[in-house]
Amino acid sequence: MRHDVVVLGAGGAGLMCGAAAGRRGRSVLILEHARRPGEKIRISGGGRCNFTNLHTSPADFLSQNPHFCISALAGFTQHDFVALVESHGIAYHEKTLGQLFCDGSSQQIIDMLLEECRRVGTEPLLATRILEVSKGVDGFVVATDRGSHECRALVVATGGLSIPKTGASDLGYRIARQFGIRVVPTRPALVPLRFDQVLLNELKDLAGISVDATVSCGGARFSEALLFTHRGLSGPAILQVSSYWREREPIMVDLARDADVAAVLDRARHEHPRQELATALGRVLPRRLAQRIADKSGAAIRLGDLSDRQRDAVVRSVQAWRVVPSGTEGYRMAEVTLGGVDTAELSSKSFEARTVPGLYFIGEVVDVTGHLGGYNFQWAWSSGHAAGVHV
Repeated sequence: MRHDVVVLGAGGAGLMCGAAAGRRGRSVLILEHARRPGEKIRISGGGRCNFTNLHTSPADFLSQNPHFCISALAGFTQHDFVALVESHGIAYHEKTLGQLFCDGSSQQIIDMLLEECRRVGTEPLLATRILEVSKGVDGFVVATDRGSHECRALVVATGGLSIPKTGASDLGYRIARQFGIRVVPTRPALVPLRFDQVLLNELKDLAGISVDATVSCGGARFSEALLFTHRGLSGPAILQVSSYWREREPIMVDLARDADVAAVLDRARHEHPRQELATALGRVLPRRLAQRIADKSGAAIRLGDLSDRQRDAVVRSVQAWRVVPSGTEGYRMAEVTLGGVDTAELSSKSFEARTVPGLYFIGEVVDVTGHLGGYNFQWAWSSGHAAGVHV
């Protein structure tokens, strides 16, 4: 069967690309190995899909080439996607930091994208396994377990390795390497961090405690919620900084980001000298965490007996906690994959491979990774649209 465009993957980027190409009169076939399209969309945001962020800018993305994403993000912005959502009558709301969610189900976003595809005469062919991709006489040949398809343009929108239960695979990277296109080494990103057993034993009683924290690593700094877990640390601040963390590096944590712990302790020493250290810390920290820090400090129990040196040590343990994670929770719990198809190999306007005319890579498979909060979906929409208007 012959098509103008074959898109591999019916996730956000693939569906967006298919709709945009179809509006230009291209005959489009979308192939998807899963039984349902848009699986990552469906499970995102607690089932309500954090579909974009009002504050999206190139600064919110990591890549070996931080300028690569500029053109695509400008060509189809977060406001363009919001307009599309509104045109389909989908109600939504803003949460913290510009994050937009559906009022109803994330299925609404999937249905919207499928409807956009249907309007131009295409919809994904599901449960179809890709067996081989090869260069044809005039384009490409995609062999599947349901037959072969020829196309002039091939768009790889197969995603990354994160969340294997959605069917994630390395197909896109294998196709890139097959055609001599470099792939930046991949790693889990937006993922919880783990502790070694020694540190876990020390902190096991803190599992379930959440604080508003500031976490720093690798020149990045994020102020959001932090959660102690039975395996290490999670929460938005940790997920954000995980994209910058590397093995054996420390992270710096302020467990009471909105407080001046030194001032709190000085005031308490003056006004309540017989008060216990844990009680004073409990003004800015959850009780169990305050007790743990007080016990660990080895400082005097009563504030009146607390020396300035001991006070400073306690403040550091709260607002400058230096901790070295032992690893991450891996792709199983990663929201996205860092690394991917080298952007130096692609046109930033069309996403076409520079050395292989007609071959395009979009979405998570490319070495562009957004921060937490709807940015990675916006990258899917923007990159998919960019390729779709050029194929």
